[in-house]
Amino acid sequence: MRRIFWLVGVAAAALVVALAASAAPPKGGGGNFLDYSLGEATGTTCPGSAACSNVAAEPAIRADGAGRFFGSSENSLGEGTVAVRSTDNGLHYTTLVSPDAVSQANNTGFAPGGGDTDLAVAPDKNAGGFYNVYVSSLSLANVDVSTSTDGGATWSLNPVSTPETIDDREWIAADTNNKVCISYHDAPQGITVGCSTDAGLTFTQFASAIDPSHAFQISENSIGNLAIDPTSHVVYQSYSAITTAAETACAPQLGVSAGTCNYHGVYMAVSTDGGLTFTDHPVYINPDPTVGYGHQFVNVSVDRAGNVYAVYTDDHHVYYSFSTDHGQTWHGPFLITTTSGTQIFPWSTAGDAGKLDVVYYQTPYYDGVNTPDNYPDSAAWTVGFAQNLKALTPGSAWSRQTASPTNHFGGVCEAGVTCNGNRDLFDDFGVAASPTTGLASIIYSDDQFHAPNTSGCDASTSNSSTCDHTAIATQTGGAGIFAPAKKK
Repeated sequence: MRRIFWLVGVAAAALVVALAASAAPPKGGGGNFLDYSLGEATGTTCPGSAACSNVAAEPAIRADGAGRFFGSSENSLGEGTVAVRSTDNGLHYTTLVSPDAVSQANNTGFAPGGGDTDLAVAPDKNAGGFYNVYVSSLSLANVDVSTSTDGGATWSLNPVSTPETIDDREWIAADTNNKVCISYHDAPQGITVGCSTDAGLTFTQFASAIDPSHAFQISENSIGNLAIDPTSHVVYQSYSAITTAAETACAPQLGVSAGTCNYHGVYMAVSTDGGLTFTDHPVYINPDPTVGYGHQFVNVSVDRAGNVYAVYTDDHHVYYSFSTDHGQTWHGPFLITTTSGTQIFPWSTAGDAGKLDVVYYQTPYYDGVNTPDNYPDSAAWTVGFAQNLKALTPGSAWSRQTASPTNHFGGVCEAGVTCNGNRDLFDDFGVAASPTTGLASIIYSDDQFHAPNTSGCDASTSNSSTCDHTAIATQTGGAGIFAPAKKK
């Protein structure tokens, strides 16, 4: 569960230069990226306004078929979700009406939304000529799905009546012009996938993503995201887990000797019948049972040709595997990041066949002893961006850039609400690429002081939850993962 308490916390180069000169100063990223903070008040366009500040974190982002970017970020459980949209390839984002605005007036903890946000866009247009946009968020009792059928101008909020009484860390993915599915951890930490065929109004189909032969993984897994191939309609649910029933005795969740083995298997639950049933396939099983891939989060994405990519971290580096047969068999792992430092919290987006963008938080620091939770203040974190245009070729090269200025110093908690360290970066962030330009826009968390910034944040409170906010890094040059095309 993302937050139980209030949040404590391309274009031509000339156009980019003009933006930087006329707007409130962007933060200045690295390489071919424009960085700036988002706004929270409805109608605020950033950069360019003194209102470009927010108190949101743990964001998500997607692009629709017309090249519009949509992002969401959470204010905290019971306090609603921020939604933004860009219609100029990520150079500006405007804050939309909150997808779950009614929760702003209901702060009981059972209010709609505000926790663990995710976002999806339909691959096909609706009758009005728009691509449906879906924002999911977590309430204390269930999952909420907000649907926009008009490009984010208005929303309808539909709390999902799940079969369970407690849900956690939900994800969302869309198919056709009206099908949308969610996945979430149920009690006792199984993985449920639920689908709607009326654009999120009702969810009537629920199934376990963990098949009977892997039932021993219930309570001993870490959920990843959900994806749907819009061509084949195959549904993919990623997760990491123990690899044998015997390992329940030593696994982190319920084991007698907790922590002597870990979630050293990466798996893909695959449904070829629209989410009715799933079969679980191993992506990669590390022979060292102490290695853990349950670091937020194992990630799945699908390219235009139907190839599937799993991206994951061992708390040190980021790796990927790929499948060319709809997740039945896998090749990998292959290293994405450098051989030094630390890289965590990966997310990916796939484009044309074999083209893949991956983002992660990175620091040059690594001592071989401490986990990132306990890194010293000297560990400086930034957003890393890696791209591979031949990702279906084993051993192919990755280009890597730093896409942001420093967004955090010190430890990064990876234990969710059980964390007792610094959780300013929370659990995940995201990247999407425009199908019309091929270039990426990254949405991420940042706890550094920038002007303008979050309310109450100044230089003295930089690197604390007081300055926590959501920021954007948009690619303004270099290669893209889609061949440029006309807008639909």
